[in-house]
Amino acid sequence: MSEILARVESSIRNTTTVDQWIDKLHNLIILTESEVIELCEKSKEILEKESIVQPVRAPVTVCGDIHGQIYDLQELFRIGGNLPDTNYLFMGDYVDRGYFSVETVSLLLSLKIRYPHRITLLRGNHESKEITQVYGFYDECLKKYGTPEVWRRFTDLFDYLPTTALVEDKVFCLHGGLSPQIETLDQLRKLDRIQNVPHDGPLCDFLWSDPGQQLSWNISLRGAGWQFGPDCSRRFNQTNGLKFICRAHQLVMEGYEWNHPDACVTVFSAPNYCYRCGNQAAIMELSEDLQRNFVQFDPAPVRGRPTHISQTTPDYFL
Repeated sequence: MSEILARVESSIRNTTTVDQWIDKLHNLIILTESEVIELCEKSKEILEKESIVQPVRAPVTVCGDIHGQIYDLQELFRIGGNLPDTNYLFMGDYVDRGYFSVETVSLLLSLKIRYPHRITLLRGNHESKEITQVYGFYDECLKKYGTPEVWRRFTDLFDYLPTTALVEDKVFCLHGGLSPQIETLDQLRKLDRIQNVPHDGPLCDFLWSDPGQQLSWNISLRGAGWQFGPDCSRRFNQTNGLKFICRAHQLVMEGYEWNHPDACVTVFSAPNYCYRCGNQAAIMELSEDLQRNFVQFDPAPVRGRPTHISQTTPDYFL
């Protein structure tokens, strides 16, 4: 009996701690370095049990890139509903570009710990050591904490994020796109996902590829992944019994765009991307019977920007 009581008390303490983290982060108060270490360790325990093709139940709200725009993430929750009342699936790119990457990824991971079955976090191409050293997250961690230790903890954790998700066995969600080396979900399930993002191969392709209008597979201008044609999307969907593919990774001005009609859609959830692009954002609500509803939204009201973060970011949009 004493062991059961001890576990209950420990669970209550853990829940209280995570709730405190969530409150702090909603108020843009960063976690301490020791709290980040604990956050990453608790997240790792949950994420390592998930699959490279993580099953997700509907109803669920599917979201694209966030890129450190935490005010807009809060606006997304205001529009889409708060956890645990709404289930969420985020398709990666939580960090870089925006001014609040630390707060954004900390909040999403805290919500994952608090409601592990209500929120799914996939990996984006920016959840990697190499990319974050160029596009802002490394510098932000250094300026907010004074050492690179927090950056190391987060980027080590990124290796544990699932690569793809499958909603009710019918909607395939991922950050980038398809790979010419993978024809079936069973082939995908055999890959080892817990590693740094490779420079080529299927794991790279799933994070970097884009849909194109030319048929078949074509070289990507990004220097990684592929451009895959509408025939590739249709064939992959038919082979695996899917309704359609949902992905993020690309700025689309209306917040969502059907790249391949009824076969592949892009959802992008960072409005006014990089604080200058003027785009709308969107989320995709999937009902229990997988009826889809796209909800567009504009940037949250401007509440100031931090003066201690560099406001110069590379122009190349990844």
